[in-house]
Amino acid sequence: MIRRLSDYREVVDEAKISEIYRKGNKIADNHILHINSTYYGGGVAEILMHTMPLLDDIGIDVGWRSLVGSPDFFRVTKKFHNALQGEEIVLTDMKKRVYEQTNLSFAKFTHIDHDLVIIHDPQPLPLSKFYKRKQPWIWRCHIDLSEPQGEIWEYLRGFILPYNLVVYQMDEFAAQGVSGDYTIMRPSIDPLSVKNKDLPDGTIEKYTQKAGIDRERPLITQVSRFDKWKDPQGVIKVFDLIREEMDCQLLLVGAMATDDPEGQQVYEEVHSLIKDRDDIIVKIGAHDIMVNAIQKSSDVVLQKSIREGFGLSATEALWKKTPVVASNVGGLPAQVKDGETGFL
Repeated sequence: MIRRLSDYREVVDEAKISEIYRKGNKIADNHILHINSTYYGGGVAEILMHTMPLLDDIGIDVGWRSLVGSPDFFRVTKKFHNALQGEEIVLTDMKKRVYEQTNLSFAKFTHIDHDLVIIHDPQPLPLSKFYKRKQPWIWRCHIDLSEPQGEIWEYLRGFILPYNLVVYQMDEFAAQGVSGDYTIMRPSIDPLSVKNKDLPDGTIEKYTQKAGIDRERPLITQVSRFDKWKDPQGVIKVFDLIREEMDCQLLLVGAMATDDPEGQQVYEEVHSLIKDRDDIIVKIGAHDIMVNAIQKSSDVVLQKSIREGFGLSATEALWKKTPVVASNVGGLPAQVKDGETGFL
């Protein structure tokens, strides 16, 4: 079902809907292009998937392309991602070559004749270097840049400087040494999507049974990609401490993003920790209605991130009025009211 902006009248008032239509009319003649690195998995793809139809509905001609890269490319960009979040890496000429050549190849065979180009995250960041730019380019950064590793930041900064505008998710992520011309834009969830809409009790019961949840025991859940920055191993340690005080169960709901080659390794590490335990369940690739039912039926949702750009899985849980216990990092403190809607 393709959603229209008018469908959201049950979420926001009529004045806000009218305001969005008015603003859309001002740029309705423009052709806008979004470029990221995957059509599936992770918050960026999900944001684009749900906002593109709404932009189309208000009259904006908008397109979405995904950068094509080899496994080597995604291994390199994952290392860059880790370094931007503070991990030490060695920046070699080979890493630079793989990174830049992949972007150059995409630019050679991908026509851009749009009025505005929006690049998401570091993977396609160098693209602006390889086009004869006739329009504004925006770089939207969805990751935690509060403590970037120096060498990688100096390298990537050179690709950021030519952009007309940089968009961060938090003021704390506005990295040093880049033009002060930036804005803050928080990510969003779709409250009417299958993952977030209200579900009948019978549907919740059906999908929690499918997930193997014991409804007689308290349920602790973390929903996230299998990523070391989400610290699933740390979640298990926290759960073991709680288990000393009460009988409960842990559910780790994860997904593999196609642009994250480390996901399988993290999953295998988690699997080796739980082995044959009957108090921990791991679900990979759960479809949206099951995630919805799990978040709604959880007694508490954890988000034990080490770094966090924003944390949309926490947003989803809070929307369902499920308490969230989260790390005090990134965008999580902007969402969780400590002592009211959860704890930091």
